[in-house]
Amino acid sequence: MNTLLRQSQSDVLNRLYEMKCKQIEHALQQGQSLRCQVLEAEAEAISNALKAVR
Repeated sequence: MNTLLRQSQSDVLNRLYEMKCKQIEHALQQGQSLRCQVLEAEAEAISNALKAVR
């Protein structure tokens, strides 16, 4: 995979991860523990994808 493509994927995944963290924070403030668990699992998947790209 070329460097430009990897950087582009990394940028997109970073933005997704940041958005997911904000969603987790909001769900925590709302006391939505089940939603937090789902969002945390999604954030972990994004994090794993980021590690694979790097």
